[in-house]
Formats: sequence, structure tokens, C-alpha cells
Amino acid sequence: MEPSIKTTSEKKLIGKKLSMSFADFKVGQLWASFMPRRNEISNSVSTDMISMAVYQPTHFSNFNPQNTFDRWAAVEVSDFSKIPEGMESFTLPGGLYAVFNYKGLNTDSSIFQYIYSKWIPQSQYALDNRPHFEVLGSKYKNNDPNSEEEIWIPIKAK
Repeated sequence: MEPSIKTTSEKKLIGKKLSMSFADFKVGQLWASFMPRRNEISNSVSTDMISMAVYQPTHFSNFNPQNTFDRWAAVEVSDFSKIPEGMESFTLPGGLYAVFNYKGLNTDSSIFQYIYSKWIPQSQYALDNRPHFEVLGSKYKNNDPNSEEEIWIPIKAK
């Protein structure tokens, strides 16, 4: 699976975050707390949702399933003028990304194993220290083998 290489400008996000690790993966809990309240965000720029991970700079070089990171459930907004109580803002920096169009169950981690253990090492790119995110658009269906999403991996030239 070959990604498209895209440059994106910064994005303003509003949502909820939760600290977790791969050993203690709480993504279901995070989305369960966000989804009933997502319509409180009045200035979203689309109906797409963003699932974002903010890792420490050494997360992948010293990988351990116990390493913690912040996972976000969010939407892109036009500005930060109205942030619902209990939610936070985040400015996602722009930059170069490898974008994988993924179709399948969101519980299948094989796509990420492929990206990090095969595609990146064999490509002309290295991971960049910026957030990783998935765009969950109109074709996204939770726990459905026909679900589609875009996986955005931050990269830089080797």
C-alpha cells in the first residue's frame, strides 16, 4: 500500500484528550465521552472527526507498550472563540505527511505495523515529531470491515 505524500497547513482542533498507552488503550472510553457532546462545537469546518495521537519525541525510538501519549477525539474548527466546557483546543502544526487510505476494521493494527516497520524504513522519509492523526469522514463506520479512513503520518526527508 503506497501513501500519497501531502503537505497540509495548520489546523485548529477542539475536542477531548485522554492520556493512555498501547498497553492501557482507552480510545473507546475517549470517544464515548466525546461523541454525545460533539455537536456542542458550533464552529466546525466539516463533519469529519479527527482521532489524533501526540507522542513524546522518543516514543518510537524507544518503543514500549507502556509509553504514555495523549489521544484526542476532535473536530477541526475555524477559530477558538467558542470552546465548550470540558473540552480543549489544539493547534495541529502543518507539514509533510504520508497519507494512507485505509479500508477495514479500526481494531486491526496490521496497517500500523506495516507503516512503521516496513514502509517508513524502506522509504526516503523518517518519522517527524508532530502529531499523528486519522480523518474519520463520511465513509468511516466504527467496527465495520467496510469502514474507510485516512491515516496521516508526519514525515520528513531522511
